[in-house]
Amino acid sequence: MDKRFFKLFDLTEDQAIAILDTPLDKLGEQDSRYVAASHLVNFPTEKTIQALIRAVEQDELDLQNRIARRKSIETLGKLQATEAISSIRQCLTEEDRFTVENAVWAIGEIGTQDVALLNEITQLLDKPGQTYRVIIQTLAKLGHQPAVEPIGQFTNHPEPPVVSAAIAALCQLTGDHSQMGQVTALLQHPNVMARRLAIQDLMDARYYQSIPAISRCPVSMVFRLRGIRQLATAALADGILRFEDIQPDLERTLRDHPTDLQLVDRYEQVPDLSRLVQDLFDTNFGRCYLASLRLLQDYREIAPAALVQAYREEASSDYGAHFHVVKLLGWLHHHDAYDLLVEALHHPQPQFQKSRVAAAIALGELGDFRAIEELHRCLSSPIWTLKYATLMALEQLGDTSGFSQVLQDEDWMVRSKAAAI
Repeated sequence: MDKRFFKLFDLTEDQAIAILDTPLDKLGEQDSRYVAASHLVNFPTEKTIQALIRAVEQDELDLQNRIARRKSIETLGKLQATEAISSIRQCLTEEDRFTVENAVWAIGEIGTQDVALLNEITQLLDKPGQTYRVIIQTLAKLGHQPAVEPIGQFTNHPEPPVVSAAIAALCQLTGDHSQMGQVTALLQHPNVMARRLAIQDLMDARYYQSIPAISRCPVSMVFRLRGIRQLATAALADGILRFEDIQPDLERTLRDHPTDLQLVDRYEQVPDLSRLVQDLFDTNFGRCYLASLRLLQDYREIAPAALVQAYREEASSDYGAHFHVVKLLGWLHHHDAYDLLVEALHHPQPQFQKSRVAAAIALGELGDFRAIEELHRCLSSPIWTLKYATLMALEQLGDTSGFSQVLQDEDWMVRSKAAAI
């Protein structure tokens, strides 16, 4: 479990428990039971688990209490607290669909083979207004064969993410891959969330054939890399694929050039420069990739100045736009951006991790040999994507002197890249 973003609150375990145990009408202005329940994921102790169970069992209907209960259930799931199953199970009958959703998800994380409990979860598929996707995923994860027929009814559901989850679940429970092409097709769905969730379903179904399609899906590089990496790791373990089979798709994804993606968004006419720069701030990365493509194709000469200005005014603090600006400055071969790219390469904040990858690629594109020394520093990073992108950049710059440093790297993809060269 990646916990880089968990420790955002300056609370000790005892302080967080005290806040969680405090009645709503006794809380201080700065205290939040939701925050306390979130923060306790950092403390996998018995007293934390018991405090979270107490929070789950407080069933007042006040909105703030409901929110704290949902988060407490979620945290118990993340902690895989088996002793909490009984209390979480009681939440399956509640009217609040979000509490039910979190309860089902938490049971899936904790794990159970209690047939009666799994049947209770299956029966939720007959209850209107539930979060069917989570219910279906949980039943498949726990291998509950009696759920095959109830899940099958959702392959014609009006919501594509529910259909996707249902098909993937049937694949897991029955071994039937015949409908998985429908899930792969959703990688080109107009809705970005449907695309992201389809990647998760392809991962759950271990559908290795989808790796090339995932590499071209217009969503954030982070989602694509996660899918490719998990599927590739499983495929290699099963002896189905070799590193050489997935290397082109992996490196295409790390390079993240918009011409390598199958874009689903379109402009009716070419927007002006300011509109395209502003679209780099869109939370839908499909729109960002479309804007990047148009900047590269229609504004190559004047785009660099506009991008540097945007960086100074807003993009330096917006981790999505920062990522796209860094990449573009490399592809546009804007040599005056060298210092900016080196700064991005060593960015200390975890939210900007993918910008470090982008900066490595951009420095390779820039072709400035001064970057070699800066890139070598990244080979000792614990971040596999940064190390791999660094190897790609060094290879582009014609320097392989540091590759021996990672021939025994703990990450198999980094090792394989180094060995291939």
